[in-house]
Amino acid sequence: MDYRLLGASGFKVPALGFGAGTFGGKGPLFSAWGNADTVEARRLLDICLDAGVNLFDTADVYSDGESERILGEALKGRRDQAIISTKLTLRAGHGPNDVGASRHHLITGVERALKRLNTDYIDLLQLHHFDAMTPVESVMRTLDDLVHEGKLRYLGASNFSGWQLMKSQAVADRYGYTRFVANQTYYSLVGRDYEWELMPLGLDQGVGAVVWSPLGWGRLTGKIRRGQPLPEGSRLHDTAGFAPPVDEERLYRVVDALEQTAAETGKSVPQIALNWLLQRPTVSTVLIGARNEAQLRQNLGAIGWTLTREQVMRLDAASAVTPPYPYYPYWNGQFAERNPPAVQTV
Repeated sequence: MDYRLLGASGFKVPALGFGAGTFGGKGPLFSAWGNADTVEARRLLDICLDAGVNLFDTADVYSDGESERILGEALKGRRDQAIISTKLTLRAGHGPNDVGASRHHLITGVERALKRLNTDYIDLLQLHHFDAMTPVESVMRTLDDLVHEGKLRYLGASNFSGWQLMKSQAVADRYGYTRFVANQTYYSLVGRDYEWELMPLGLDQGVGAVVWSPLGWGRLTGKIRRGQPLPEGSRLHDTAGFAPPVDEERLYRVVDALEQTAAETGKSVPQIALNWLLQRPTVSTVLIGARNEAQLRQNLGAIGWTLTREQVMRLDAASAVTPPYPYYPYWNGQFAERNPPAVQTV
């Protein structure tokens, strides 16, 4: 397993992490993801740990806390071997304060997560979304207090815009609070918005990407092909309404490029999609999910080899879109001599 720095933290994480959203199976969204119980989860974790995948990501809202509870049970007796990553701020109860990043909810949410996870500390806590109703100064002070109490070790954001993440870093710098070192972000060959603003910010601020849904919400599994109906077993039948939208023609263009590369390499379509991500700037770890052992073992095959430069360029070209203003002039080369782009995307 390749281990990489988590942003500017000095802490190393595996190139592949395991997403525990498939544990529990409660509710219309998470039941479509998977429904592993403690016994099955323990088996999946055995495989992960044997392969060097020791980062396990969950959230308080995954199956109403069942994902955290099952993960804690499955790690019993080997907590010291694992890096636990979880998230909070989304609504996790019916009360008026069971949502957001208020001091009340952050402290209460961390205490509840510690109990469900059966642990004394969380290695990486990420805010699941930006709370515009709570002053950033209060948010960063509360998180810093929890770090100094030993309940949290590293901090991250998720689903933040560039200005929201940068403002949080600026407040942390102003008052000497603990900074964010991770950004759990949606990024894939069919979802490259991360590159326009958040990737350059990550390079500048030492924030590593923890990539979720690297297969484009199940679109890059190799089961979806041009001119064919959506397979009966695809979870997209149940979850497409929750997924980031993708232009159909662009999806098929990416799939065509993936299949061509698969024929050249002897690797599977999802392995190639994951390997492409592992070569991108700022990526610290890519979260893979699995409903069963076969899916997990296939995803683990994304490491130990590297796409050629020509193959990367083919995938870049197939997945490229024109970025929005104000990034477009730099992307297409207009001002490139005086202002080179922070990240070469094509």
